[in-house]
Amino acid sequence: MVLKMKVSILSQLFFHLATRMVLVANAQLGTQAGQYADVLRGPVGLPLTHTLPKGEPGTIVEGAARATPSPSTPGVRPREVYNGGYSDTNPIRLRIANGGAGQSGLIREWANAFIQYMVQSNGSKPFQVAWYLGDTTDSLAMLDSGTVDVAATYNPAAEQVLLDSGAATKTVYAFRGYFALVGPKSNPAKLDSAKDNILSMFSKIAVGGKNDDQRPPNPSERLPIRFLSRFDKSATNIRESELFLNIGQIPWALAYAKWYHQYPQFPVQSLRAASVLGEYTLTDTGILATVAKSDDDSSILEQLEVFRAGSPDDQDGKKLLNPCHVLLGAKADPANLDTATAFMDWLVQGGGGRRVVREFGRNGEDGFFEPPP
Repeated sequence: MVLKMKVSILSQLFFHLATRMVLVANAQLGTQAGQYADVLRGPVGLPLTHTLPKGEPGTIVEGAARATPSPSTPGVRPREVYNGGYSDTNPIRLRIANGGAGQSGLIREWANAFIQYMVQSNGSKPFQVAWYLGDTTDSLAMLDSGTVDVAATYNPAAEQVLLDSGAATKTVYAFRGYFALVGPKSNPAKLDSAKDNILSMFSKIAVGGKNDDQRPPNPSERLPIRFLSRFDKSATNIRESELFLNIGQIPWALAYAKWYHQYPQFPVQSLRAASVLGEYTLTDTGILATVAKSDDDSSILEQLEVFRAGSPDDQDGKKLLNPCHVLLGAKADPANLDTATAFMDWLVQGGGGRRVVREFGRNGEDGFFEPPP
C-alpha cells in the first residue's frame, strides 16, 4: 500500500515537472526559433497528429477522437483505435500506452495482427485495440491509474518499481531498439564517427557548447554547438542524461547551460526541431527509419547526419540499447482481463508478437529487433 502511494505521488510530481518543462520550452522556442513556428508545426508541449500513419488498413483515426474515454480517467482519450480490418463498431477490449513505437507504427501492426489472431485462431468475436500516446513515465502512470491495461515502456528500473509495488502483475520483453546521436551535417562539434565512441561525442558537444556560450561563433562561419534535449522524462531523455552524467556533466542544473536546449516533445517533433535549428540530439533508430519512409517528414533528415547508431554489434551497443518491455497492469479492466493476458502471451510467441517485430523491423534494418532468445 505504501509503495502504491509512493508511485501515485511520483506520478503527480512528474506531471507538475512536465508542466514546468513545457513552460520553459515555450519560452526558449519563442526566443530562439520563433521564426520557425510554421516549420515546427504546433505549440511546444502539445502532441501533433500529422506524423501519425493515416489510412492504414485497420486504423480508425477519426474514430479515435470519438472513442469512449477510459472510465478511470474520463479526460484521457486514445490517439488511435485499431480494428484488425473488421467493423469499427466493435468494442475496445485492449488499451495500450506507448510513445515511440506507436508513432513508428509498430503498435498498429501489433494490434491488427493480435485482433486477427484472436478472431481466426481463438474464435473470439472481433474487437478493437486503443493506443494511448505517452512517454515511458506517462505510460507507467496510465498503467498505475488503470487508464490502460498494458504499457510498452523502456525503463527497466521504473518498470521494476511498479512490479514491486504490485501496480503491474507481469512483464515480457517485447523488442529491442537502439538510440542514435544525430546532428547538423555541418558538424560544428567535429564528431568523428570512425574514431569517437558515444561518450567522446557527448564530451565534444558539452565542451564545445560551453566554449560557444562564452565566445559565440560568427554566424556566417558556423552554427553554435547546441544539444536539443526532449527533457520530458522519456526513456530517451533518461538515457541522454545518463550519458552526460557518465562524462561528469549536468547541463540541466540551475542555471542550466545555454547550449542545452530543453524541448519537451515527442520523438518526431523533436527530430524536426533539431533539423531546423541545426542542433545535436538523441533519438532512436526506429524513429529514424519511420521518418525516412514518411512522405510528410522525410525532409527532416536532409539536414541531419547520424553520427552514432546503436546496434547489437556496435561498440556502444550496451550504452545505446533501448529495451522495450510490456507490463500488465493490476488495474486492467476486469471485463477484458482475459484479452490483455492473451496479448501478453501472444507477444512472446515466435509466430505472434515476435513475428510482427521481425517483419515490421525487417530483422533490425528499420531499428526494431526481436528480444534475445
